[in-house]
Order: sequence, then C-alpha cells, then structure tokens
Amino acid sequence: MPEPKYVAIANKYAADIRKGVIPPNVWLPSHTEIARENGVSEIVARQATSQLRRWGLVKTVERRGTYVLAQRDDTRVSPERQSESPETTYDTEAPTGVEVVIDRESRELKADAELAELFGLDVGATLMHEVVRASEDGRPISISDTYHLPDQSPPDADILEEELSERVPPESHAEWLGTPVGEPLMMVKQRFLTSADRLLMTSDVSYIPGRYRTFSFRMVLPRE
Repeated sequence: MPEPKYVAIANKYAADIRKGVIPPNVWLPSHTEIARENGVSEIVARQATSQLRRWGLVKTVERRGTYVLAQRDDTRVSPERQSESPETTYDTEAPTGVEVVIDRESRELKADAELAELFGLDVGATLMHEVVRASEDGRPISISDTYHLPDQSPPDADILEEELSERVPPESHAEWLGTPVGEPLMMVKQRFLTSADRLLMTSDVSYIPGRYRTFSFRMVLPRE
C-alpha cells in the first residue's frame, strides 16, 4: 500500500526531531509553510502535525503553533532476543499473570518474481511462508509475515539486519491489530543473511502503537 503523503511528511520531521536536527522547544513551520514546502494542501499539512502529536513528538498550542517536545531516550530492542522464540520474548516482556498466546500458520509456496529476485531464486522455486500472531490476555500485540528458504527456520545465518520504523502495514496486519487500514504502525524489517550476503529469511513484523521506539542495527550472529 502506498505511503500517504502526510505520513511521509511526518516521518521526515520525526527523523529530524529524533536526530536532534530540530531540537526541543523549537516551533515547527506553520501549516501554510509546510504545505507550500511539500506541495500539498493545508489539510495534508495538518494531518502530518496530527501524526507527530500521536507519536508524542510535538505539542500544538492554539493560535500559536506546534513545538517540539523533549524526547526520551529510544528503547533499543535487545539483539539477544533474536535467538529467542516469540513465546520466550513475549513471556519475558508481559506483566505477571498476563497470558501470552502465539498462533502460527505455515505453508509452502512458489516464489513469484518479487520473491525470486529477493532470494536470488528462479521464479517458481519453493519457499516457506509463516504468519505469527501474538496476543496478551486476548489483546493482539503483534503480527509477522516471514518468508524463508526450506530448512532455514531458524536460519543458519551469519548476519542480521533489522530496522524498526513507522510504516503503513499490510491490511492483514492492521486488521489483526485492530488499527485503521492505512494508519502507520511501528514495524520491524528483518533480514537474515550469510557472510556472502545471501538472503535466507526475511520478516515484516507489526506492533501495536507504543510498543517500541525507533532504532536500527546490523549484527554478526554467533554460530555454534
């Protein structure tokens, strides 16, 4: 699904705020200026600042404008959790007494042109697709789509690349999490690779709003 224009504008400001390019207590441009700079209507500009407010990055003062809030330190999801099962990760994070349920669906499929190019395979080659849904006390908290080579779950990988950022998720993710379709969510993109950069597995994971903060990293995975 294409990213809405207001989300792209909000992401641009969010990146500058988190990097400190736009420091706390600085006033953002007016909606008229944002609209002119980005070639959009003032309605879209207002949607962008509304998105920044939902992310907790700014505050709007009536008749004055929108200013940047001081940001807490980002919470970096521990790389060590990548060697854990979802059951272990969410059981560790869940408050005492909260029931964690993990539901999995796995199927074999034939790679289309996009997946074939991604994995360096011929079109029609066999891949595995796994969907994992997690909930706490019946409340959905995450959903993932994973594609991997046969016999590569967990992958025999040397390197993990992972990026966490706000993106518009697939409709199936929004429906499971109970969020509006087209609304950006915190998503993780994972890529497990060999030392020669051959892709073994890739995952897209969506989380409920407020679950994590933005980060990215690339790590060398320990091998037994």
